[in-house]
Amino acid sequence: MTKVKTFFCTMAVAGALVACGDDNPFQVIEDIEFAASLGVDLSQMEMRANGLYVQDLTVGMGDEVLADSTGYFTYAGYLSDGTLFGSGEFSFVIADTAGLGAIEGFEAGVIGMMEDGRRLLVIPPELGYGDVPRSGIPAGSVLVFDVMVDSVGASPAAPN
Repeated sequence: MTKVKTFFCTMAVAGALVACGDDNPFQVIEDIEFAASLGVDLSQMEMRANGLYVQDLTVGMGDEVLADSTGYFTYAGYLSDGTLFGSGEFSFVIADTAGLGAIEGFEAGVIGMMEDGRRLLVIPPELGYGDVPRSGIPAGSVLVFDVMVDSVGASPAAPN
């Protein structure tokens, strides 16, 4: 095969791969223009190795949220366009192996917070609901949470 044929074959395969990539339903955090009302400025946030972005808005002064503790939170959850999909109070055992806690990105994002702390979380789809749509949340959505830690307690004792 000549060098010209090899070049054109390579370009055709590369073009096909790029076209196939358009089927990915997941939003990419860095490609999103967030609603101004959310106050998301990725350049001011810490990006963690798992793709989660966090920013402390208020550093708390109380007990710290750790794995196996029970956290009590007040939250508001938004889509990147500013649409509120949920809010309220929520409690759960952090890193609950029974799977009864929160989505992975929420749990990872609140660990290390202290009581009365407030944090902004920008969660990639892989750490949220992935490709499964939820009520008011399209598949592949980036999620934004404004979270406050109301209190932290020890997890309930395991039965003997």
